[in-house]
Amino acid sequence: PVLVYVYGGPHAQMVTNSFNAGANLWMNWLAEQGYLVFTLDNRGSAERGFAFESQIHRRLGDVEMEDQLSGVEFLKSLPFVDEKRLAVHGWSFGGFMTTSLMLRHPGVFNAGVAGGPVTDWKYYEVMYGERYMDRPSENPDGYAKNALTNYTKDLSGNLLLIHGTVDDVVVLQHTYSLIKKFVEDGKQIDFFAYPMHKHNVVGKDRAHLMEKVLSYILENNP
Repeated sequence: PVLVYVYGGPHAQMVTNSFNAGANLWMNWLAEQGYLVFTLDNRGSAERGFAFESQIHRRLGDVEMEDQLSGVEFLKSLPFVDEKRLAVHGWSFGGFMTTSLMLRHPGVFNAGVAGGPVTDWKYYEVMYGERYMDRPSENPDGYAKNALTNYTKDLSGNLLLIHGTVDDVVVLQHTYSLIKKFVEDGKQIDFFAYPMHKHNVVGKDRAHLMEKVLSYILENNP
């Protein structure tokens, strides 16, 4: 089985020439359970020049998913990968990517865990969102295409949404609006809130978070 761990947003590079190649230690634990953990820095991510990063302009989520799905095709070509046992997880922009992959490309992943996900760029802080997407009035098609409430009816597989209740970066409206649309469409999903945590779950509760994420993946993509 495989877990695709994704961020995918600008100003970040996940695979680095550093200790453990930048991987988190929980990935080592998951590998000990028999998993392959795969991370790919798609177009739009940092450290590869303006031409590489600027392809996301006015269309956050499009080329990033194309590249992640190219990574999935590479995984499927490996003799030791079971292409029917794929899961995806990410936080923040990675939560947006995780939810986008589950909704806009249903059937690829059995399970997804999205933490603090952006679900509609018009709800996000303007100094970030409008830098890449321009104003909603200037780019209505771009905003509509990547508003995840437009794809809830297409969900296939198991999706867990996680959000801190006092998140002041990706406000809770993102997740609540998506859940509301799932309910309207008759789709069952899972949701867990971390009371009084902001955009990241920190301190001793971090252990609870990782246990929840990893157990969900193992249970729904065994």
